[in-house]
Amino acid sequence: MEQIIILVGNLGNDPEIKEIRDDYHVTNFSLATNRRWKNRDGERQDETTWFRISVFGGQAVPCEKYLSKGRQVMVRGRLKVDPETGGPRVYERSDGTMGASFEVNADSVTFLSGGDSRKEEESSGGDPWD
Repeated sequence: MEQIIILVGNLGNDPEIKEIRDDYHVTNFSLATNRRWKNRDGERQDETTWFRISVFGGQAVPCEKYLSKGRQVMVRGRLKVDPETGGPRVYERSDGTMGASFEVNADSVTFLSGGDSRKEEESSGGDPWD
């Protein structure tokens, strides 16, 4: 059995890349997903959920190179749980409220929208890591 999560959202920051060992990288970025609905009173409700995405290996470099804040992507991967709680990482924000960080190890990242047209032309032959 396998756990799979599929997210479609917008990058909340420019990706950051790190070299873990010789020629093996990880790229990290935040991803915002949005949900909109009307409540029983007909009032519009909005909900944003943030995810921390980690992309490893051959996909890490193209993600750092071609993605930027605001770009829309689809991420397919698996949730990484807090080893102590088995759930998301819980933390206290600077304003004293509690927050949760949902972390995802990406198996694939599909570029969906926007960005620098020059970069789009360079990657237009399909996924840049093929």
